[in-house]
Amino acid sequence: MAVFTSVSLEEVIPWAEQFAVGAIRSLEGISSGIENSNFFLSTEQGEFVLTIFEKLTFEQLPFYLNLMRHLAERGVRVPAPLQNKRGELIAALHDKPAALVTRLRGQWQPSPQVVHCAEVGRMLAKMHLAARDFTLHQPNLRGLDWWRETTPHVLPFLSSENQQLLRAEMDFQEAFSALPTYQNLPTGPIHADLFRNNVMFEGEQLTGFFDFYFAGCDTWLFDIAVTVNDWCIDLDTGETDANRVRAMLDAYASVRPFCADEKQSWAAMLRAGALRFWLSRLYDFYLPREAELLSPHDPTHFERILRHRISHAVEALP
Repeated sequence: MAVFTSVSLEEVIPWAEQFAVGAIRSLEGISSGIENSNFFLSTEQGEFVLTIFEKLTFEQLPFYLNLMRHLAERGVRVPAPLQNKRGELIAALHDKPAALVTRLRGQWQPSPQVVHCAEVGRMLAKMHLAARDFTLHQPNLRGLDWWRETTPHVLPFLSSENQQLLRAEMDFQEAFSALPTYQNLPTGPIHADLFRNNVMFEGEQLTGFFDFYFAGCDTWLFDIAVTVNDWCIDLDTGETDANRVRAMLDAYASVRPFCADEKQSWAAMLRAGALRFWLSRLYDFYLPREAELLSPHDPTHFERILRHRISHAVEALP
């Protein structure tokens, strides 16, 4: 969500006339993230987020935006995309696809407690179930195929020790993905990037999930692993907090119980979630793109998490 494409208020005002949002009051760039250009847009009708998509195409975007609309219509707290006067969710801005969505209330939780993790677990299960009848399909674009493609690009930048770690973990995940247990895991649309800064709270009340632009169809268990690997850890060490893990998993299972194959796959999937973000952070760190407000994340954070998942037992699924 760094600003790759600069847009002025004077340029946005005529563009926004195609949406029923009233007069524009202000425009503010959002500095967090690394994929798209995002802006807070304040109008006389309310608060919105304008996104200009830097990688996703006009052809890919209907999956993400229609998924958000599908979830919002079923009571899942997510930003609702706005249609323009022609009934379209995507409108070109600076010759790039762009969209306008409602802005969620509240703030993200930088230091989540047990209660916040439970709220996230319940909402994630509701989201998975609500998306079961979503008719569009798109694979997780940062799944195993992307890991295979990206690994050779980042290996030359790594120490011999980390090269060995990456190769060994890729071998492990290739073997894991070929198992019948993995093949039988429940699947569907997932968020795939549900970090702390992609969830809003007002006090202890969850007000919504946002930033669905890494979403895709994959195993629900992968989505849970990615979420636990951020919400339920000590940020300095990568170690899991047993109480937060238990709260999130129990809350999720109260809405959608885990199956036997998921319970058997849990430890391996936590490793998969850590590998995915170690790889993406390595790529963004060593092969960065230019952006006005871009600050690549430190890849050693997910290296620590991956090493911890390999060497330590994890809280079992309920």
